[in-house]
Amino acid sequence: MKRRLTQKIVLLSLSFALLLMAGCSSSTPNAGSSEGAKGEGNSGAAKVKVFKSHTGIGTMPTPDDPHVKYVAEKTGVQYELITTPPGSEPSEYLNLMIASDDLPDILRPIGGVEQTLIQQGGALPLDELLPEYAPNVWKSIPQEAWDIVRSASPDGKIYYVPKVFLVPERAPLIRKDWLDKVGLEMPKTGDEYVEMLKVFRDKDPNGNGKADELPTSGREFGRWMDHLFAMYGVAMWEGYPEWDIYDGKIQYAGTTDNMRDAIKFIRMLYEEKLLDNETFLNKGEVWQAKINNNLVGSWYHLPASIRDRYNAMLTQAPDAYVAAMPLPKVEGYEAFVTQKSMGEPEWMIPTTKQENAPNALKLLDFFYNSENEEFVRFGLEGEQHEVKDGRKVIIPHADNKPLALGMKNLTTVDDMNKRIEETYPDDQQQMVKDMFIVSTADARQIAGDGLPASVYEGYPDLQSHKLFQEVLTKIVIGDLPLEAYDDYVKKWNSAGGEVVTQRVQEWYEKVKK
Repeated sequence: MKRRLTQKIVLLSLSFALLLMAGCSSSTPNAGSSEGAKGEGNSGAAKVKVFKSHTGIGTMPTPDDPHVKYVAEKTGVQYELITTPPGSEPSEYLNLMIASDDLPDILRPIGGVEQTLIQQGGALPLDELLPEYAPNVWKSIPQEAWDIVRSASPDGKIYYVPKVFLVPERAPLIRKDWLDKVGLEMPKTGDEYVEMLKVFRDKDPNGNGKADELPTSGREFGRWMDHLFAMYGVAMWEGYPEWDIYDGKIQYAGTTDNMRDAIKFIRMLYEEKLLDNETFLNKGEVWQAKINNNLVGSWYHLPASIRDRYNAMLTQAPDAYVAAMPLPKVEGYEAFVTQKSMGEPEWMIPTTKQENAPNALKLLDFFYNSENEEFVRFGLEGEQHEVKDGRKVIIPHADNKPLALGMKNLTTVDDMNKRIEETYPDDQQQMVKDMFIVSTADARQIAGDGLPASVYEGYPDLQSHKLFQEVLTKIVIGDLPLEAYDDYVKKWNSAGGEVVTQRVQEWYEKVKK
């Protein structure tokens, strides 16, 4: 009860704060005129507060931090990094900041807050400001991405800088050393994949003499097992159904015949104990621990982030080797890895901070300027990197080490290769590069890439995928028959799905033009 009351207070406060924003002056920003724009650590530098929801382990840098001082010397802007406190949920913390009117100068939106700000006048339009104060951002981001951003606002303006990721981020992963140990090749069909999982279950590929192998696994609510849906041509993103073309129209993947067949398949895996039977109980850290501890044979995740898991595996299995698995083919379906490349909100500026917007954009532009590429990637020697054998090596984060601000989120194939070469040991680099080769071959950008959260306005249960997650869980574990899926589809449509679908189709037509 206390939690619900708190949430109601937050929402009321949020609405009030946004109304105040909407009434703010719309005068042209004046660089350097913001109250409190002068920083203490760098005399004469404008001060910009930056909110990032996730920054990793470490402490917040002070004005005297070498990284902060270097950026201030180059830009005339001193940054102050703000992040979600330990134990807080990022979207709730951001909403609390908005409700209290204690806003940063530039923020990374999360949980659909960008649409709330846009619709209630709390987001600053950036169309004229970007070319003037952030020309490198303006030129670096493809026109297609800007067009998607414009399609997300009712007036066709640019209210945020988008994330652009031109490399498939996620991939089906597999323990290649397990395959080798049981004498199997990479599965090419759905049937071969099932047979492989049975061998993983029965033939002790981790070699510990126990029947503890989990052939494949996922997380609570059916998340992070997208490979099982992808085989049936279902567009999924970390376990959330996406919007793609089915029967010639853009539709919610969570109500398609493809999804029904995928759930039937996953139910069978669960019954045969080929899917970890604790999948719908696995918190993220538990799921990761199972992978790290040499228990899981096939899973779905980020190739670029596998280093720590792989190193943990090596402590128990020195011959461990992880590969990307080409999606097994199921007759009648077009298997693909869902790729979302453009349009996700990355940075936006509150209307109330418009006077300091030029400084915020100037700071952002520093990270997109190719002349600063080396610094952006490596930071300062002794602080963010060290030189070993004539090569720059990034120093790992630590709890007592100040975090260094990074603001660029535009990734190309060359960028990813550089990241791998800079952050992975020599003997792991080709392994990870090979993963991207495989996932790229199977990846396809979905039609709903860049879809604005505003299409769900008035229907929070549809936006959260709550209805889908409930029916998926209950059918897979056997609490409901497969036929319950058909009743769920009817319920989804009557609960606002038809309205949302119409909005999505209208948005898609606008994007295509």
